[in-house]
Amino acid sequence: MRWTITLLAALALGAPNDLARRPFLDCVYASTVFGEERHYRIFLPPDYDLSTKAYPVIYYFHGHSDRYTLEKYDDGKDTVPKIAAFVATHPVMVVAVDGYVARDYQGFYGGAPWDTYKNGGDYDFGPYFRELVAHIDGTYRTLTSRRYRAISGLSMGGFMSLYLSARYPDLIGSASAFNPGPEFYVGEKGQRALWRPKDHVTSHTQTMVRLIRASGDYISQYHEETRDAYARADDVDFEFRQDEYHRHWATSIGETFDFHLRAFARPDLDNVPESWNHADAYSDFTVWGYHVKSTGDGPAITYLDDVSQGGLRVTTRKWAPDGPPLANRRITMTTAPLYSPGATYAVLDRNFSTGATSQQTLRAAPDGRLTFTTDGAGHQFSFHGPGASDQAPVLLPLTTSDRLRLPPQQDVALPIRIYNPRSAPLTDVKVSLASDYATVHVLAGEATLPRVEPGGSVDLADRLRVRFTAGGGYFAKTRLKLQMTYDGWHGVSENLDVLVIPEDVPPPAEIMILDGRAATLSVFRQKGNQGGGGSISRQITEGKGNGNGVLEPGEEATIWVRMPQGMDPFDKNNWYRAKVYSDSPWITEASRLEQPKQLEWTSGQELTSVIRLAPNTPRGARIPLLLDNESWSFTWTPDVRYGIEKLYQAFQLHTHHLHRYELVVP
Repeated sequence: MRWTITLLAALALGAPNDLARRPFLDCVYASTVFGEERHYRIFLPPDYDLSTKAYPVIYYFHGHSDRYTLEKYDDGKDTVPKIAAFVATHPVMVVAVDGYVARDYQGFYGGAPWDTYKNGGDYDFGPYFRELVAHIDGTYRTLTSRRYRAISGLSMGGFMSLYLSARYPDLIGSASAFNPGPEFYVGEKGQRALWRPKDHVTSHTQTMVRLIRASGDYISQYHEETRDAYARADDVDFEFRQDEYHRHWATSIGETFDFHLRAFARPDLDNVPESWNHADAYSDFTVWGYHVKSTGDGPAITYLDDVSQGGLRVTTRKWAPDGPPLANRRITMTTAPLYSPGATYAVLDRNFSTGATSQQTLRAAPDGRLTFTTDGAGHQFSFHGPGASDQAPVLLPLTTSDRLRLPPQQDVALPIRIYNPRSAPLTDVKVSLASDYATVHVLAGEATLPRVEPGGSVDLADRLRVRFTAGGGYFAKTRLKLQMTYDGWHGVSENLDVLVIPEDVPPPAEIMILDGRAATLSVFRQKGNQGGGGSISRQITEGKGNGNGVLEPGEEATIWVRMPQGMDPFDKNNWYRAKVYSDSPWITEASRLEQPKQLEWTSGQELTSVIRLAPNTPRGARIPLLLDNESWSFTWTPDVRYGIEKLYQAFQLHTHHLHRYELVVP
């Protein structure tokens, strides 16, 4: 690839004293992916021209309104000197990537990088990053294995660090994020999906991850939600740091780069994992040597879970984390070259939507790959033939949603089903259930399965029961641990994450069902980053039906609730659309509405439901619903100081409110 160095860099190359004062090169190369010249800034160790050593690389992604120079926020007085100081004393290169998209660099503070909005998709910085890596590896002396390649970033760049390392786990060994943006859109143009790193932490089970938060960062609550998700992921090598600082900024740069040096020293990060997980919003992707192509209309996220030589799970969701599976997707998968060339393999296929197990025969290609096609309804595959080892017993999905939402103070039978993925019977499988949570009382936690037939399953709902204790407020996170012992002494455990419904859930002050109905409602409008706001009128027409305000069989509707008091002091007697949860077979979530949270500068979306009542719902049926609405506030505290400086803008906070409602079918 053609590449050039700017005059500043050329002077630096020829004059050691200039290089000492400006220890970076500003470079341009011709990108085939984007069809244009792209910039980057590279920081080289001081002995680079004096040795033949190869170096690991940290790729740094800038935030909103900045560029590869990393100078927009601070005139080059903070981040650049800190990176330069680290590179001057450590054997590492740092490459600052340019997220410039001309169309989006207008207006607010100069520009939005990385093409991550819902109507975007013209620029895919995934393939571009791979191309840039190839350019850097082909131009400079770099160590090119996975463990020697790290990714880091601030704000929107922090999102990119978490996202791209999840998208390309076989390319990146470690990732760090300074105050990362919580959610943006990814995927092909016209089929973009909202992507929140906290929903996809299992994609990082082979990656070292570090999150850094400034305590005074205005979106600290989002960082805490991301931290909580990673901290609960037992299989993710995760660490967290909080700095006492009052701005949305990259703190602890040197310490964080030390974290990446620790990753560079870990040879195991170069190993191809025996088992892994992955989620992807693109219709065509390759990961760990597997190639997946998914066809169908609209956004879809493809999930590969517990992928090993013995088999894997393939599911889809219309949205994360709890969107419905998309049975109409056609998924073609080619495995890595793990199998005996030309050998025949029996494949057991458990269909989650039908509960049936089928068998087919595949022949490995000359390169040892298997290729098969399935739909997006959800399937558990196991392979049987030369070199394919037997799998452990499999816990089938507990719900079509992301996790169970269970009531307190009731004896609850857990929907646990154990599946045998093998071609021979499983015998004497022992199952035990436990929890470290004081709010969980295991009423019945032991079961023995004398025999499970090949491709068969056993329902343990009548043998594994629990009771939860709950307080007030919102859903309480709880975890159960399921242990299975098989083949005499082998063991496998699964975490069962449960959300416990609060003890006391009040009814809404007032409710409105929009089934094709038009309404004018008062909604809260924030004023700005120093607090304040009030009610405004909003005209709304939503749902599909006769518009009489009653959800009838065959209709679709949104449900709005009136809140006497929202989170913000000025938010009084306003209406909010709700996310709807129901265990009823008559209720489905037809679609999810995603709307920006007013003046928030996070790309955070309010996520609510359009529900459908089945055409064959019995008249007079009484269907309990949980309605979940979110309110928010710019919390401005001008008298709070961080050291000698005052907090410069409001925290953007949000909270959820639960309401019980019984839908009566007319």
